[in-house]
Amino acid sequence: MKLNQVLLAAMTVAALQGCAVADVSAPDPRANEQTDTIPPGGCAADRLKDHALVGKSEKEATGLLEGCTWRIGERDGEQFAGTMDYREERRTIGLADGKVIWVRRG
Repeated sequence: MKLNQVLLAAMTVAALQGCAVADVSAPDPRANEQTDTIPPGGCAADRLKDHALVGKSEKEATGLLEGCTWRIGERDGEQFAGTMDYREERRTIGLADGKVIWVRRG
């Protein structure tokens, strides 16, 4: 009976290893502008409410988000792949015609 339990445990561990989630970055050409490191001045957007980014140009929002954890989730109706892990500090922004139209956390 113990041999069966050992085999069952080994098979369970092997099966669960296949369930690991890999954090694969989206093929976004602006990926090099997205960072997890905070520069000495910090993240300017952390001093603002998220909705304050709505209406800003992409260039202005990118400047405010420098040093923040962020990504582009949508540009002109085209949605980009993102990970499903929840990270409270991460912002995902939607863009249309070069302006921020929405901001979501997580």
